Amino acid sequence: MSDDIRHECGIALVRLKKPLEHYFLQHGTPLYGLFKLFLLMEKQHNRGQDGAGIGAVKFDMPPGEPYMFREREIKANPIDRIFRDLLKTYNGLVRDGSVHPEFPATVKKHFEFGAELYLGHLRYGTSGGYHMSVCHPFFRRSSWPTRNLMLAGNFNMTNTAELNDSLIAMGQHPIFATDTQALLEKMGYHLDVLHEELYRELRCRGLDGPDLTKVMHEEFDVAEMVRRAAKKWDGGYSLVGAIGTGDAFIVRDPNGIRPAYYYENDDVFAVASERPPLLTVFDADVENIKEVPAGHVMVIKRDGRIVCEPFTETRPRSSCSFERIYFSRGNDPDIYRERRALGAGLATQVLDAVEHDLERTVFSFIPNTAETAYEGLLEELRRRRRAEVKQSILDASRDGTLDEALLDRIVLHNWPRSAKIAHKDVKLRTFISQEKWRGEMSSHVYDITYGVAGSGDSLVCVDDSIVRGTTLRRSVLKILSRLDPKRIVVASTAPQIRYPDCYGIDMSELGKFIAFEATVELLREHGREDMLREIYERCLADLKLPVHEQHNQVKRLYDQFTADEISAKIGKLVRPRDVPWQGEVIVIYQTIENLHAALPHHGGDWYFTGRYPTPGGVRVVNQAFVNYYEKNQGRSY
Repeated sequence: MSDDIRHECGIALVRLKKPLEHYFLQHGTPLYGLFKLFLLMEKQHNRGQDGAGIGAVKFDMPPGEPYMFREREIKANPIDRIFRDLLKTYNGLVRDGSVHPEFPATVKKHFEFGAELYLGHLRYGTSGGYHMSVCHPFFRRSSWPTRNLMLAGNFNMTNTAELNDSLIAMGQHPIFATDTQALLEKMGYHLDVLHEELYRELRCRGLDGPDLTKVMHEEFDVAEMVRRAAKKWDGGYSLVGAIGTGDAFIVRDPNGIRPAYYYENDDVFAVASERPPLLTVFDADVENIKEVPAGHVMVIKRDGRIVCEPFTETRPRSSCSFERIYFSRGNDPDIYRERRALGAGLATQVLDAVEHDLERTVFSFIPNTAETAYEGLLEELRRRRRAEVKQSILDASRDGTLDEALLDRIVLHNWPRSAKIAHKDVKLRTFISQEKWRGEMSSHVYDITYGVAGSGDSLVCVDDSIVRGTTLRRSVLKILSRLDPKRIVVASTAPQIRYPDCYGIDMSELGKFIAFEATVELLREHGREDMLREIYERCLADLKLPVHEQHNQVKRLYDQFTADEISAKIGKLVRPRDVPWQGEVIVIYQTIENLHAALPHHGGDWYFTGRYPTPGGVRVVNQAFVNYYEKNQGRSY
């Protein structure tokens, strides 16, 4: 994606199944779990570079000894900083004799992160700013193990205000910070209630002291806590959490919007936001990496029991398609195939745009993450060309016109040409305060390979998606125009992004979408600008209704024009005006039909179609239009 978009965070969990002594004997270190957590997080660093945090829970610690710990970091390279500092502390304990690696009991006693349960989080600052106070995991402390709660997640809630209101109605005084805080307090409330209910029940059974504590830890129902807390949740979420008893849990939203995978063997149970980190870190086979079921909570009890059960009603699966198009790591075998299919899906539109003249067309990609789709497009073009050559040879053989000269013309010409034309240069920091020069600096983010395309050529560049079009206008097209091509075709593997996201990706302002900008321009050109006021009034009216009764009013705006008309206008809007180049800019977007064909199991397409999987999404799009019309900046949820 050439545009800079903040997106989903990453989660990781490592639960050791055996005592630390086992890992020293089998793997040479009592810090096996900590090292695996580091690797899982490092393999997901693409999911968050604005902060990182880890938590640990030690099992069976004697009364008076701490057993839950947390470290967070928001400075540059947060993962490295956290683990480097922890290992520095560990090595210091080894040097002064407090810790003996050959005796894991000393590691557990003296080193805070010598534990059996770990969870980790990588953060993109989609909400709440960039302060330490909003960095996961969040921690709710108590002197009762069953009331200690640590939580980290990849999510956004559309109804944080309502969740806070419900806490107020319960008598709490919540701090209005982030949706994470709202979820933590909501879970914490029901954690307290369940604790009290179970405590009274066990006392009625005649239990007291250590016996009561032991049974409470065994019988505490984490799934019921989630079930009660999640009744009013509206959003996309994957959560990992830990309770002071040693119980761990994973929760995934009922639409399966946010991803979560797990792996289990004799030594460990592990969770990550993506499949490839689990494959690599544990040297696992693909079939052994499972998806956390949507709408389910998985609980790993302290005694090793694993429970997986639904916490809400089943809903249609709407897994985020952006995960597959761009955000997730491309070395997942399914994602790799899907991205190639997305590229292949562009072939017909690309051929039409270059008038089927492959002889005078050069294909490339921008940015590097679009390379797999670019390969899929080239493969499909070559497949079609091979079919044409075969048919031409058969036709010439039948009518007796086949000779060496004709064979040369048929076989040797009109094949797609490829080259790496654009590449991202060093990321330039915006340390210059003057707006003019900030724009000038950003225009040099990309550079080109000179001499690979001529003035009569068409230049096709594959992009993952075009959200705002800012980088195209300010940088990419300016630089590509230096080659003086006949036309530049920018082909997006994603359809037009028309609606805000509210489930994890930070793109909630309608006015910043190039597809929305183009549609508004078309309305003005056709003398129908009054429709903006009409939709504004409809959105205001809808926002007064209960959320389940609202409708996506913004759809009517896009219904006035075809996708091709909007794409044509986008091509005009992103064309740089301050360059002497006289060529043509054509912008192509993936069709919805081809998107679903390429991603058959990830149908979450609300940013393209406006079909939101939860009622809160509809409210968000209506509020986003109100914000646009009233010129209010900021998120719409």
